[in-house]
Amino acid sequence: MAKEVMVEISARHVHVSQKDLEILFGEGYALTPKKDLSQPGQFACEEKVTIIGEKGQLKASILGPVRPDTQVEISLTDARSIGAIAPIRESGDVANSGKCKLVGPCGEVELEQGVIAAKRHIHMTVADGEKFGIKDKQIVNVKIESDGRSLIFGDVVARVSDSYALAMHIDTDEANAAKVGPGCIGEILD
Repeated sequence: MAKEVMVEISARHVHVSQKDLEILFGEGYALTPKKDLSQPGQFACEEKVTIIGEKGQLKASILGPVRPDTQVEISLTDARSIGAIAPIRESGDVANSGKCKLVGPCGEVELEQGVIAAKRHIHMTVADGEKFGIKDKQIVNVKIESDGRSLIFGDVVARVSDSYALAMHIDTDEANAAKVGPGCIGEILD
């Protein structure tokens, strides 16, 4: 039985705390959902911010809902282009990570930490994990077939919880390396 998973591209984005959202967009501000994402309860927002590093800046969308801590997820190419440090980490693991400034229409937030390049990962339910024989935090390999750019991704962390839906997330650098487009299916090898 093939262990197939949909592969999605996670472009640069920002998760914000309510406190930082209000600094960036104004007191009492609430995020404006634009479209639902594959993970339950997650959505892309109308709001965008500017991420400023030591050498440059980039625009990025905010993803909702608000979180306890503000976090910036960019590719390693993005990090180099703006002069930011972005260690490869799982979402939420921001201790001693990179810093930047976020600029919104009403204010600025200096992040002393919070900039990461997201570790490639697979979200799956407990039932998916049981079906595939995979436990939470297990590291797996995923094979992606494409015309001229087939690739096996190592170091893919499985994130198993019933609050997830089955999908693998890679950043734009990784997607370009394997020529990943809409409807891409990967095969979990172990």
